[in-house]
Amino acid sequence: MAGLTYKKAGVDIDEGDRFIRLISPLARKTFRPEVMTGIGSFNALFKLDVKRYKKPVLVSGTDGVGTKLKIAFLTDRHNTVGIDLVAMCVNDILTSGSEPLFFLDYFASGKLKPEKAAEVIKGIVEGCKQAGCSLIGGETAEMPGFYPKGEYDLSGFAVGVVDKDKIIDGSKIRKGDAIIGLASNGLHSNGYSLVRKLFFDIKKMKTSARIAEFGTSLGEELLKPTKIYVKAFNAIRDKVRIKGMAHITGGGIPGNLPRIFPKVISAVIDEGSWPVPPVFQVIRKMGKVPVADMRMTFNMGIGYIIVIPKTEADKSISILRKTGYDSFVIGTIEKGGQETRYA
Repeated sequence: MAGLTYKKAGVDIDEGDRFIRLISPLARKTFRPEVMTGIGSFNALFKLDVKRYKKPVLVSGTDGVGTKLKIAFLTDRHNTVGIDLVAMCVNDILTSGSEPLFFLDYFASGKLKPEKAAEVIKGIVEGCKQAGCSLIGGETAEMPGFYPKGEYDLSGFAVGVVDKDKIIDGSKIRKGDAIIGLASNGLHSNGYSLVRKLFFDIKKMKTSARIAEFGTSLGEELLKPTKIYVKAFNAIRDKVRIKGMAHITGGGIPGNLPRIFPKVISAVIDEGSWPVPPVFQVIRKMGKVPVADMRMTFNMGIGYIIVIPKTEADKSISILRKTGYDSFVIGTIEKGGQETRYA
């Protein structure tokens, strides 16, 4: 009887090494000048350019893609969820006014398939390019028996920097300020447990099903990657007074916008002030989902919010739209108790 080996137990070190060789050239394409090490080291070194910041403060964030990964498994399309992964992390750290510097990922599967995993990394690389940060490292874990065949999990970690005197924390938000909403690209990466329950469990639909309102297949609509808002912020950061920013994820506008409010501030959101993408309308009608549930589960077409003085709203909208980000004045700030109401 031949002896037991690690490979026979389900872990192929050679395949892991081959995966590193596949992704290293991809990661290098994201390297900023501050990166000091290549992929494959025990750690990653990044030299902070202290000359650019008087009082540099590091900002960090971590997140995952959630059950949106199930759609990638169903469609066998894996080159977009990496964009989601980067977006969910960098959009969060962006809310403090930070510049994303570098990103690390964690990829875990029961059986490593280097080509499939490389497709995921391609998405992460694209996300890093959009955010202007470097993919400087990560971890690939092969854990036999832990994940269903053909499935994997993802998590990411982003680090940015902001000058202490330029941190945006919402503390300067006042009554009368304008709320600018930047359009989302659909569902982004939230609410997929409800989405999967509706389309696949209740309606028994296939990802290949064509839905007229989408103008594409169900799978393609559900895999639209999360928008990254770094370029939008960069376009207006030195041109208008930004008082607060919020990334609209799980919890929607009501659950995320108040997180940046002082205790005596609330928001009034103007219903109908932006176009709601068809995917949300289809979900609401097909699932008979209550409006309150829709608002607390999904972004409803607004992926990011910027609060500015009312007098600078038109200027902000003009700059953002020229930069390629559809944006709208969706409400105003009033006195209250860290709440959001619709009017």
